[in-house]
Amino acid sequence: MVTIDCAEPRELAKFWTAALNAQVEQDYDGFFMILTRADGPALGLQKVAEDLTGKNRVHMDLHTADRHAEVARLTELGATVVDEQKVPGMAWTVLSDPAGNVFCVGQPGG
Repeated sequence: MVTIDCAEPRELAKFWTAALNAQVEQDYDGFFMILTRADGPALGLQKVAEDLTGKNRVHMDLHTADRHAEVARLTELGATVVDEQKVPGMAWTVLSDPAGNVFCVGQPGG
């Protein structure tokens, strides 16, 4: 499981469940566990008092066959485009979730 520290886990769970087509598996009064598939991995959202300062040190990379469509869907859900990157054989878009946590959406070939 990967856990994201955030101020409002209940609100952030709304974004991530829609983004990952998943559901909240457990609600532990401020700590939410979202199961992305029956065989894992899980995403945890944990309430903390501190604000996010700077770039998060761990982030998720999501992969799709249609990056532009997926980025459009995620921005409609509340994500913000941060950057676009490309290397030979792969292109990705860097986004932030509604709480400012960075993640990427990649597509082989670009």
